[in-house]
Amino acid sequence: MDTPSDRPRFVQVPRLLRALVRADEVWLAMLAAVVGLLAGLGVVIINSATRLMHQKLFDLPAGQELSQSPVLDPLRAIAVPMLGGVILGVSLWFLAKIWPRKMVDPIEANAMYGGRMSLLDSLIVAMQTAWSNGVGASVGMEAGYAQLGAGIASWLGKNFRVRRNDLRTLVGCGAAAAIAGAFNAPLCGAFYGIELIIGVYSVATLPFVVIAALVGTLIVQVLGFGAPPLIVNLPPSVPKEAYGIILIEGVACGIAGIVIMRGVTLIEEAIRRSGIPIWLRPLLGGAVVGLLGCLTPKAMSSGHSALHSYINVSFPFLAVAGIFLAKAIASAFSIGTGFRGGLFFASLFLGALFGKVFAGIVWVIPFVTHMPAGLYAIVGMSGLAAAIVGGPMTMTFLALETTANFAVTMAVLAAAIAATITVRRLFGYSFATWRFHLRGEQIRSAVDVGWIHALTVGRMMRPVQATTRPETTLAVFRQEVPLGATQRAIVTDSEGQYAGIVYPAEAAVVTGEGRLVKDILHHQGYFLLPGMNVKEALDRFEKAEADALAVLDGPETRHVLGLLTEQYALRRYNEELDRKRREVSGE
Repeated sequence: MDTPSDRPRFVQVPRLLRALVRADEVWLAMLAAVVGLLAGLGVVIINSATRLMHQKLFDLPAGQELSQSPVLDPLRAIAVPMLGGVILGVSLWFLAKIWPRKMVDPIEANAMYGGRMSLLDSLIVAMQTAWSNGVGASVGMEAGYAQLGAGIASWLGKNFRVRRNDLRTLVGCGAAAAIAGAFNAPLCGAFYGIELIIGVYSVATLPFVVIAALVGTLIVQVLGFGAPPLIVNLPPSVPKEAYGIILIEGVACGIAGIVIMRGVTLIEEAIRRSGIPIWLRPLLGGAVVGLLGCLTPKAMSSGHSALHSYINVSFPFLAVAGIFLAKAIASAFSIGTGFRGGLFFASLFLGALFGKVFAGIVWVIPFVTHMPAGLYAIVGMSGLAAAIVGGPMTMTFLALETTANFAVTMAVLAAAIAATITVRRLFGYSFATWRFHLRGEQIRSAVDVGWIHALTVGRMMRPVQATTRPETTLAVFRQEVPLGATQRAIVTDSEGQYAGIVYPAEAAVVTGEGRLVKDILHHQGYFLLPGMNVKEALDRFEKAEADALAVLDGPETRHVLGLLTEQYALRRYNEELDRKRREVSGE
């Protein structure tokens, strides 16, 4: 299997520098700062490219962003996404022919491959994301930002030959720096790296992620691309009696997030079943986005600029509901038809719109503490993003840093937690892990499970100590395998195929003239394969109610390769668990 670890390194770092980074956390922190610097530069480059594309392709005035435009030329609004979709579709088809391998994203890299990613793959994903956003598709830029930052971090870490856990941390640093720079929010970026990319909070990893996030934010600010704060009307404090309705909004955000994620999946499935060629699918998505863009440009691009421009603007209830529906459909069709990108940025704008819709409903309900619509918009922004992307602390810090209003932080946190619990209880996945599930990958987070897949039956099995045939009499078997020589013997037929397991202790007490080994066979239908991981092996032991099973080369050939005991598998599993616990705790 071709994994990111199989790909060659491009530079050879001097041995002294490699040794310093591996031996001293100060040097690892400096490497994290370099990762933050490069990730921040990546954000600036991608931002510059997409802004230039928007201005040239959609004929925008200088300084005006696509989604904040009041109106677009209908011909450009439709033609640009469609033509851009065709170019992207053809490139995807061509790339599948010459580059037929799965591209690994930061979550999957940290969960399955110990942080090993391909820098070239990351550059391709970043360019595809920039192109998709640049032609107006309703996709978020975070996929390109985080992929590029994490890819750079993994490339540096591999060249410095850092340890597996340090490489996973660096990948989190790269993604954290990119998100921090994109939002001008270092705490948000740091917790994005911890909650979504590394998967667990640890005192041993937090300093490096924070350093990278700070450096990434600073370099974007220095180059003049720092995102402005959200200007929104918020209350000086949130009364206690308002928390009930805020929790209800959080639950509603969770349900809305599930509907949006399901919608993307349904569109993808419908497109796949339709038989439309892969190169033609983005054309359909571009047509839908273009038509919606004619109605409202807010449905196009990531919606980040529209969020800043319109979050404090009052719209009629039906107008807000219509924009929300248009943006949701545009995002679902963009991703469902093959445009590259994520839902983070889009979910923030969708959440703010959802909060305004929710505020309109609340205002007609009697006996409810009425709060400014801006509060519901900020709560909805964070709640829906937490539902779709995951990371309630990430979204809480994003609201705090973009509004500079500490008074609403508790309300945002309450809604984000309510939305997260709702999604976990009713759905069980974030958008990224849901797509892994659809691909057949059992990944629920970025927590490192790659070691489980590496701990295979083939690595743990031991040679067989004794073998016999089914037609051997028990008297002869007792002579060939005396009691105490071994606890079990493997039985194979005349063609060398596995027939079962026999226990010498049982053969010693079974009496009767002419009794054969086949009369006391066990586990004929249960066996292990060398490619099974330790959890699959333990499940098979449980089903067979066996303390040992034979390892076969395949279910058809059934030739015995070795033997594995449940006791040894459990011991190795617990040893690895303890090692991971010590890594997380910084011991």
